[in-house]
Amino acid sequence: MAKNENLHKAKDAKKDEFYTQYEDIQNELNHYEQHFKGKIVLCNCDDPFESNFCKFFLRNFNYLGLKRLICTSYSTSPVIGRQLSLFDQMDEPVVSGNGYVMDIKEVPMANGRGVSDADIDALLKSKKRGVKKLKGDGDFRSEECIEYLKQADIVVTNPPFSLFREYVAQLIEYDKKFLIIGSKNAVTYKEIFPLIKNNELWLGYGFRKDDAYFRIPLERAAGYAPSVYNPRTGLVHFRNCTWFTNLDIQKRHEELTLFKRYYGNEEEYPHYANYDAIEVSKVSDIPCDYFEEIGVPITYLDKHNPDQFEIIGASRWLGKPMSKIASKGS
Repeated sequence: MAKNENLHKAKDAKKDEFYTQYEDIQNELNHYEQHFKGKIVLCNCDDPFESNFCKFFLRNFNYLGLKRLICTSYSTSPVIGRQLSLFDQMDEPVVSGNGYVMDIKEVPMANGRGVSDADIDALLKSKKRGVKKLKGDGDFRSEECIEYLKQADIVVTNPPFSLFREYVAQLIEYDKKFLIIGSKNAVTYKEIFPLIKNNELWLGYGFRKDDAYFRIPLERAAGYAPSVYNPRTGLVHFRNCTWFTNLDIQKRHEELTLFKRYYGNEEEYPHYANYDAIEVSKVSDIPCDYFEEIGVPITYLDKHNPDQFEIIGASRWLGKPMSKIASKGS
């Protein structure tokens, strides 16, 4: 099976219900705590009853010092009406097929020490502070959800793979801070790479060992290879997902230690035929004594420090077509 084939299948089929693991959210958010005090956080692709983003921010609402938490869902959890008997703020049964929003300005703690699962359940079931029905379907592109977006300071979620370009474009249009999950392939998109080049978006810390596990609805498990979907855990395993953000993090200011030298080792750095630069095939081989343009692998973006290097473009757009350099087959 081709590398990342299942991720592409998921995108092409719009199988976008990938529920992020709580541990993965915790591991990434640990690096961003300083950004959240007094802020309004929006999770606009998140079922309040199922999303671990929603649970994370409810549990850490007081610790982070949030001003407000808004979670909106496009379609409600498959457990609604089966495992939970819930009513929204209009005292109507919460049923599958509707868009819902949870808009919280405080999270009471029954024991006074921390937010428990019981506190979260009480909030979700509360007719006064809990979940209410949206007028529309909860699509992040709807006018109703855009109004919530306008009020938010930081957006944190796992947006639909199939709509990643459109989702990021909306965040940029409304000048929002964000921390979101996407395919690593997105760095090559013509809509995304210029944002990276212009320091409007960069890679976060990522998943441990690049292993990302997402829970999916059982009915969507068909078609995944046994090595990708584990029926015992209900998780799919992808190695090509990461976090994207425009929040400043320490990682972004860590300098690469360079020890290789270009001069005296020129044969190790061939010159491109279709662009005036040398090839550096590994990030660890970037020379410390060469100050002209160099070509590096796309994996460099995970280590980019804008104070140390400048990204000038990508070979897809900078290099001359090889057809103009050499005849076919030569």
